[in-house]
Amino acid sequence: MTLPAQVTYAMGYGLVGRAALWRQRRREERGIRARWQREQDGVVAPPLLASARMKELMSRHYLQARYATGVRKVAWVTSGAPVEILQALDFLLVYPENHAALCGARRKAVDMCVEAEHAGYSRDLCSYARTDIGTALSGKAPVTRIPKPDLLFCCTNICQTVLYWYRVLAHHFEVPLVVVDTPFLFEAAQPHQVDYVKQQIEAAIPIAERVAGRQLPFPRLRQIVASSKQASELWLAVLNRAQHRPAPISAFDGFINMGPIVDLRGEPETVRFYETLLAEVDQRIAAGIGAVRNERLRVLWDNLPIWYRIGWLSGLLATRGVSIVASDYTYAWGELAPMMDPDRPIESAAQVYLHPILNRSTGEKLRSMRRMVQDFHCDGVILHSDRSCKPYSLGQIAQRDRLANDVGVPSFLLEADHSDSRAFSEEQAGNRLEAFVELMEMRQ
Repeated sequence: MTLPAQVTYAMGYGLVGRAALWRQRRREERGIRARWQREQDGVVAPPLLASARMKELMSRHYLQARYATGVRKVAWVTSGAPVEILQALDFLLVYPENHAALCGARRKAVDMCVEAEHAGYSRDLCSYARTDIGTALSGKAPVTRIPKPDLLFCCTNICQTVLYWYRVLAHHFEVPLVVVDTPFLFEAAQPHQVDYVKQQIEAAIPIAERVAGRQLPFPRLRQIVASSKQASELWLAVLNRAQHRPAPISAFDGFINMGPIVDLRGEPETVRFYETLLAEVDQRIAAGIGAVRNERLRVLWDNLPIWYRIGWLSGLLATRGVSIVASDYTYAWGELAPMMDPDRPIESAAQVYLHPILNRSTGEKLRSMRRMVQDFHCDGVILHSDRSCKPYSLGQIAQRDRLANDVGVPSFLLEADHSDSRAFSEEQAGNRLEAFVELMEMRQ
């Protein structure tokens, strides 16, 4: 006899699952402490202790999703969507992009990309989209099982690909699709642009309410926006700590620990996690501990990470004393915190979700990179020319040249793909990175 969904949820997630993940986290914390005692002379500092807590948080989220069917309504959302509204309606949120990144990090993305390609989707399509579509079409679960959505919520502020991607998902799953269209910002947002987005968010609320089977509780929404703002401020503070010398964290630490700010940013436990992470980073600063043991050169990373080669890149650069101290990608999840206003949740959401870095001009992106080069005292810039993310890679050749000529820092285009390892040559990348490090050394 099949157990009722509520019983399976209570046992699989609430009782057995959470306890098992807590024990796993404690084991990992002991392992990290042991590494600190054992690896005093390594080129890279052992992982942050808080990373074990992050892994527990994200594993709990995916475990909850695994048992959610029949218990909670599920919404699949893009990373730039105004999710606080859905959280207030008690949707369980699933980010296909985050799941695809997880597949990339565990080197499972290529198999799912191939599934999509066999169904007729071009290899030139974003590897996140191919991973997600391949997973949906094949029914396979290369990393974890994702529940079928009750609602799809898409915002075009990161790229236009998500619009067509989510249309495919809507056709496949036969569920409602909400699209929030955000005008591209070539300059400061105009009042009519903000109002245009605000009206779309307001129009989305009745659809989400109908699927959720409840009305939007505005006191709850304001509380969630307050948590999002606090978590984003803490995340920004964590990243800004890398302005210290030596940098206590690297951009690779940022990539690893950004999951909660993307997937769970309105949750109180996310606030608590980043409070813990910030405290640990401050302890590193007080003790003079750098993410790279012998930091000599400091570099800014542009674009998404290369998920399947994070460890290799970190180790290769650290052996030369290079610390990737900042990334405009991780920074994007914190820099908009001042726009969040719990007392004006809908109006401020229109402002916030108009302004992600990918919805602003290449000139604005260049200005942001110049500021980060100065603030983080960078000796160079690595621009990941990402085969999959064409909007993020647009203008990088000109940006590279302007950074070199106007700011005086050498910049380097690293060709790869954020999730599809078939578009990456480790030998070629290693040789070019070595040459880039030598160029920075000559400039010192």
